[in-house]
Amino acid sequence: MSAHAIYDHAPIGSIISWSDVTPRPPERFIRNHAVWLTSNGRGRLIRKQPSRSLCNLSLSASFTLHEANFGTGGVVAIRVHRTFSLDSTFHFSVVERPAIGLVRVFDRAGDDAVLVHFAPNLPAAKEWLSGHGYPQAVLQEVTADEVGAAVVEGRAA
Repeated sequence: MSAHAIYDHAPIGSIISWSDVTPRPPERFIRNHAVWLTSNGRGRLIRKQPSRSLCNLSLSASFTLHEANFGTGGVVAIRVHRTFSLDSTFHFSVVERPAIGLVRVFDRAGDDAVLVHFAPNLPAAKEWLSGHGYPQAVLQEVTADEVGAAVVEGRAA
């Protein structure tokens, strides 16, 4: 699947994999394996950003995947996000779509919104928000209509 297809059809919260379609080298070749891992991975789709212009500069539409968190003792020190432009040459695929009833927690409303948490239900989402600092947070439940549209249009993973 192309980057355009992910941007157009994958719902926020989906697990997306990307690949440069080269074969995985044996793990004993540490450097080659590390290089391969930078071009082949997976993450949760947390943001879609439309194209925009800044002065004389035009930026292509893009989407951002959350790859990993690093920290200790339940404290996240580093979040790893990877942003892909729609001109990306990687091959993408939807590994998993969000299930019906899950609740997305966005940091704010609008085009700049970023998925910050996925909760199993609305009460759990509100409880999570009470302990985290997102005063403009927006909650959005994954509906049967959204999942059904993906199946009818042939986009189900």
